[in-house]
Amino acid sequence: MKNNINWNFDNSYSKLPEAFKEIIKPVSVLNPELVILNEELAEELGLDFSKIDKNELSALFAGNVLPQGTSSLAQAYAGHQFGHFTMLGDGRAVLIGEHVTSQKKRYDIQFKGSGRTSFSRGGDGRAALGPMLREYIISEAIHSLNIPTTRSLAVTKTGEKVVRENLLEGAILTRVASSHIRVGTFQYIAAKQNINELEILIDYTVDRHYPEIKSSKTKAVDLLNLVIEKQCQLIVDWMRVGFIHGVMNTDNMAISGETIDYGPCAFMDHYDPKTVFSSIDKFGRYAFSNQPPIAKWNLARFAECLIPLIDKDEDQAIKTATEIIDNFQNIYEKKWLNMMKSKLGLFGENKDDQDLINSLLNWMKKNKADYTNTFSYLMEMPIKDEIYNEKSFTDWVKKWKNRSRLNNSNKEKQIKLMKKVNPLIIPRNHKVEEALIDADKDNYKTLVRLLSIIQKPYNPKGNFSEFQSPPPASKEKYQTFCGT
Repeated sequence: MKNNINWNFDNSYSKLPEAFKEIIKPVSVLNPELVILNEELAEELGLDFSKIDKNELSALFAGNVLPQGTSSLAQAYAGHQFGHFTMLGDGRAVLIGEHVTSQKKRYDIQFKGSGRTSFSRGGDGRAALGPMLREYIISEAIHSLNIPTTRSLAVTKTGEKVVRENLLEGAILTRVASSHIRVGTFQYIAAKQNINELEILIDYTVDRHYPEIKSSKTKAVDLLNLVIEKQCQLIVDWMRVGFIHGVMNTDNMAISGETIDYGPCAFMDHYDPKTVFSSIDKFGRYAFSNQPPIAKWNLARFAECLIPLIDKDEDQAIKTATEIIDNFQNIYEKKWLNMMKSKLGLFGENKDDQDLINSLLNWMKKNKADYTNTFSYLMEMPIKDEIYNEKSFTDWVKKWKNRSRLNNSNKEKQIKLMKKVNPLIIPRNHKVEEALIDADKDNYKTLVRLLSIIQKPYNPKGNFSEFQSPPPASKEKYQTFCGT
């Protein structure tokens, strides 16, 4: 394909040693049809798709025709999946290359659902339309919520069916990421026990994401500290908006600090720290409240990979790594407390803040209060729910107002702080399902409307009340699925 789109590929990952990847092209599909193109993201990437027709776009985003300058490959990585270590790799994804913008920002362009690779482990390498649209919706919502994330540039139907429990419409998602280097990438290389390749990976990661430590003499230690900081912030942001990733395996933790891999992800409606939506998470390993300890566990696996380069003395290396990992709790708790104080518009320090926050959360859990709407109500938004007339809640509100007065700040300043961090809109699970059901019938109006609403979660336009409502009462537990 001629480069009249402004693609500017410069493929550094493809130059890494053989152990890191398999050189492979996407498998052509029968009858590609573009479903959705993210024009806002295309503009950010400096790409112009206006001069090519829909058939050419469909062929491009299905991988039937690759842009000039690509060097497509499947990445090798490992992962602890629900705690069990497995050697993995891109079994249904192909990184076509790295696009560099005019601002010198580098982005991976990856096709997800693009066919078999040597890492497919018996799978068909394909994806279904529903899960790819789910990733598009949720990743764009997370981006709009000001949380670091991979993004979605396009979804294209393949014109072929994929066999799961039923025959489903096949599709390919174009994913954009600052990179796809994962904790699992380090695990894969560390398992090969080739110290030279481990050094290459650390240098590559530092060059790409953390150039400020490029000349450090303690690069492995500095990298570990920086990744812990980024992951702490990411998890705090998830907790801020009630997001449940659902499959926090080590191959789904990006070294860049971006949210990656939207499988059985969902958002919490009524507050319950034990909330799990994923059909494959039988024991709640990745429940809402377990996300911080699981992040720490994943980072401990990352630290293990770096041991040979932390210190030549293994005992000293283990001691150093352990101290750094143990500090996760302190970093997280401080960030979490500051985040929750922002959600309540509290300035300054007060010894009772933790108790005030916990008593609200306990009330929300006991009364099954909606997580998003409770904070909207405290921002004086018109949320109609009798639950907020309940005496224990009104008593808590009095305590909160007394604490707020200690700030010596006006109400306007408090609400301004709260509005920065408390979304009025999240992609409610039942609204996402409505969009996916309609899309399966070739009706994309519901999807387009949902996407337009979640673009401005802190300041939505027009009539958005239906997107604030929790799901209708149902005896059936809402479940999400991996889509593999």
